[in-house]
Amino acid sequence: MRILDASSNRAREGLRVLEDFVRLTLDDPYLTQQLKELRHRLTAAFSCIPDQPLLASRETQRDVGTRSSTASEWSRSDLTEVVRANFKRLQESLRSLEEYGKDRDIQFAQQLEQLRYESYTLERAIWTTGQSQTRLSGIQLYVLVTSDQTSQGFESTVKAALKGGAQIIQLREKNLPDRIILEQARKIRKWTHDANAIFIMNDRPDIALLAQADGVHIGQDELTVKDTRVVVGPSKLIGVSTHSLVQAQQAVRDGADYIGIGPVFPSKTKAFDNYVGLSLVREITRSIRLPSFAIGGIDHGNIGQVLESGASRVAVSAAVCQTENPHDATCSLRKTLHAFSNHHGDQRQTAPTS
Repeated sequence: MRILDASSNRAREGLRVLEDFVRLTLDDPYLTQQLKELRHRLTAAFSCIPDQPLLASRETQRDVGTRSSTASEWSRSDLTEVVRANFKRLQESLRSLEEYGKDRDIQFAQQLEQLRYESYTLERAIWTTGQSQTRLSGIQLYVLVTSDQTSQGFESTVKAALKGGAQIIQLREKNLPDRIILEQARKIRKWTHDANAIFIMNDRPDIALLAQADGVHIGQDELTVKDTRVVVGPSKLIGVSTHSLVQAQQAVRDGADYIGIGPVFPSKTKAFDNYVGLSLVREITRSIRLPSFAIGGIDHGNIGQVLESGASRVAVSAAVCQTENPHDATCSLRKTLHAFSNHHGDQRQTAPTS
């Protein structure tokens, strides 16, 4: 009983520290709710154990562990270390509860096992959200390029967009031979590197790896985040197209680095059966702090509506690639995004201090 009491207290304490970070630093409603539900499930699991024997077994004054500590317990260089330490505190406590709970109630032990597994998923989601906010801090304009959908030619369009302020270039090719796609990808890698911009490959983790792209973007019908991560490794960005709140939440849990929300409007470069509209942009940006880009038919005429709906980042294609002057079109979009952020003091998707 002393073991169950002490371990349950440690688990709840760790959960509270984590919840404070996600709620007050990441400002993430979805992940805050996930931690809160985990805490409530822990409480529910203990319903089979009466409070009286737990409290009666407690002896803090004579607990030898209260007088034993290490220097590392008092050293936290930043918030990341606080989060890491408290996830370990939580998981170790859940494991102890699971093992010693087997002697009392197998169903109780099984519930604790599931809570421990859930904590591993949440640890990755919280860590990835914080890291992605940092990696994509200040990144607002994402341009998707398909060679046969550029008015001024592939090379001229990409270089003009980068010069105009595009911060991410995605190569999206569906109909070209692999060798040609790889050749294009290697060119974009060089151009984006020279411009200090990010290069993302659409749907092809193999080509992303060969071209040394910064990441890959996948849709709901392509490879999963898990399988894509096996190919590209732990450090590449993985973006996921989402068309509902449920899909966005799953992308967070899967370990995606950013999400696309759309299609918001009818697009000139890709046909869709349905359009999610501004309501989904509003719903996702209110509840999820993983970086997100609104996408689909966004241009100079409607970008204001998109920003007012809660987005702070957009992905465009025709608005840049199918214009007579991709440089000026990109500049105009960047100015709009920058002005909106300055005016509204964007707090929706900013990076934590650590």
